Amino acid sequence: MAFENDPVGHAIFDFTQTKSDSTITIYSDLCDDDVIPVPYLFRSYELMPDIEKTALSLCSGKILDVGAGAGCHSVILQKKGFDVTSIDTSKGAVDAMNNVGLNALKTTVFDLPDTEFDTILILMNGIGLAENMDQLNPFLLRLKKLLSPQGKIYCDSTDLCYLYQEEDGSMLIDLNAKYYGEIKFNMKYKTTESGWFEWLFIDFENLSDHANEVGLKCTLIEENDNHYLVCLEHN
Repeated sequence: MAFENDPVGHAIFDFTQTKSDSTITIYSDLCDDDVIPVPYLFRSYELMPDIEKTALSLCSGKILDVGAGAGCHSVILQKKGFDVTSIDTSKGAVDAMNNVGLNALKTTVFDLPDTEFDTILILMNGIGLAENMDQLNPFLLRLKKLLSPQGKIYCDSTDLCYLYQEEDGSMLIDLNAKYYGEIKFNMKYKTTESGWFEWLFIDFENLSDHANEVGLKCTLIEENDNHYLVCLEHN
C-alpha cells in the first residue's frame, strides 16, 4: 500500500496490523524534534487530556470531527449514539476509520459539501488547520457556514508565548516578524515524510478577535497552562 506524503496514515495502518509501539517524528522550524507514539493516536477516553474529555462531554446533535486522525474521539461519540461524520486529509487514517465502522471522508472543511452540524469538534490544537493568521478568517467563516443556528464549535490551541519568555518574566518577541505562533512542521514515519507544512498556534485574545470579525462569539471554557479550549458560536 502506498503512503506517499502520508506518514500519519502509514503509522495508523501499521498499528492496525501489528499494534507496534512505534513513533512519528515531528520536526519544526522553532522547537527541538519531538515524537508522537503511534498508540497515542488510538488512545482511550481514560488516557485523554482533561480538555479533550471536557470537549467530548459538551458535544450534542449531529457532529463533525475535523482532523479526526485514527478516530479516537469519533469512536467514543458514536458509541454514545451520536451521528458523527469524521474527516481527515490522510487516506490511511480515513481507511482505518471506515474499517472500524465510522463514517469517514477524505476531505477538508472547504471541500466538504454544505451541511449543517450541531457540533464541530477540532481537537489536538485543531485550530492550527487554519495554517496561518492570513488564513484564519476564511477558515472560521467556512466553519461558521457548516454550523447550525444554535450549533457550537469546540476547538483548542496553545499560546506559545512561553517559548519567548525571559528569566525575568518579560517576553522577547520581534514585533516586525510573523506572528509568533506560525510554525512549520515536517512529519516522518519510517521512510514516509509529509513535507513541510504550516500550523497555527494562537493565543486566546487573537482567536477571540478574529472570531468576532467573522460573526462568531468566542468563549473560554478551560485552560491548562498555555493550552486552552474554546466554544465558538453564532453571535
